[in-house]
Amino acid sequence: MRTQLLLASSLTAAALLMGGCSSNQAVKTTDGHTIVTDGKPQVDNDTGLVSYENAETGKTEQINRDQVKSMNELDN
Repeated sequence: MRTQLLLASSLTAAALLMGGCSSNQAVKTTDGHTIVTDGKPQVDNDTGLVSYENAETGKTEQINRDQVKSMNELDN
């Protein structure tokens, strides 16, 4: 009984942790480059900038919205 309770608790905790993880995104630019981001990019409609965390460098970067061709979630 105690083992089943421990197993159920562990599985619940793992499911909650995995549900909170953000997935990487691929941002394709109009000049043919692909930027892999850590998490979903944020679009600022006032400035027209897309902010994202570069998955390779870990730095927060921005790109003009008119330079973005598409943004798609990657299968992790």
